[in-house]
Amino acid sequence: MHSGWGALVAISGAPGTEEIIERRRVEITNPKMPGAIQPYHYVQNKEINRAEQHVAQCAAASKELALEAIRQLLQQLEKRGYEVAGSCILLSSGRPLPDLAGILASHALIHTAEGEFFRNSFRDAFTTLKIPVTGIRERDLPDHAVKVFGKKAAQVQERIAAMGRSLGPPWTTDQKGAALAALIVLKG
Repeated sequence: MHSGWGALVAISGAPGTEEIIERRRVEITNPKMPGAIQPYHYVQNKEINRAEQHVAQCAAASKELALEAIRQLLQQLEKRGYEVAGSCILLSSGRPLPDLAGILASHALIHTAEGEFFRNSFRDAFTTLKIPVTGIRERDLPDHAVKVFGKKAAQVQERIAAMGRSLGPPWTTDQKGAALAALIVLKG
């Protein structure tokens, strides 16, 4: 997840035969809405009621955009004969957030809140579509891979990294992490 967008990867197959069936960058901000890409930064000097309203408006817009993007992906995958088994959102290592006033009092918490804001947009969209959502802390992803794949975890990660040669660019760290998370969910 990033400010206003996320890397989405769909994977199919068992370990050893996994295949990336879709990958894309999903934009979930309205470019016409002021401050939508960094809603907490945008409201940090505004009166708290106006700040709450703006964040709520941005959240509604981002959830709707995430919902539409995932609906379109589901339709495309269904046409190709795939059924979505679940989803995974890579989480930050952040601590629980205080109320909005507490968030706006700390620049570090503003960044944390924005990361959670966009993760929540995707989480809400998956939940609305009744797609099970798993959350894995990004830093814990290798440990989860070992729990799920055992001694073959390193091989799975190497195969995912090597997929970039056949997929072509971009095959970013975000997409590789999303692919590993998706394969963990698929295996589970």
